[in-house]
Amino acid sequence: MIEKRRSMSSQLVTPNTEAAILARIIQSDESELSPEVARYLISMKLPSPDEERVNELSARARAGSLTEGEAQELDSYLHVGMLLGVMQSKARRRLKAEVDLTRQ
Repeated sequence: MIEKRRSMSSQLVTPNTEAAILARIIQSDESELSPEVARYLISMKLPSPDEERVNELSARARAGSLTEGEAQELDSYLHVGMLLGVMQSKARRRLKAEVDLTRQ
């Protein structure tokens, strides 16, 4: 049985998967991000072919017709999407802090 634990972002992740390792890496303090890196992170998005694949897998999941492999693939997309969301949130907070500092 695979043990699951809660990461600092309160998402369930399986220890030492690529997504779990990346999640631990991005738990760093957002003040360590340069404004340039923050802007780049905010600009990141899933390429169109991947968005189409997520939509296809999601439709199959709603219909109850996903294979085990497709379910794992969709889970991978969802994990990456959540991690990207966390990174972008940190980036937005970093840029807001930068603006707040310039106003003082």
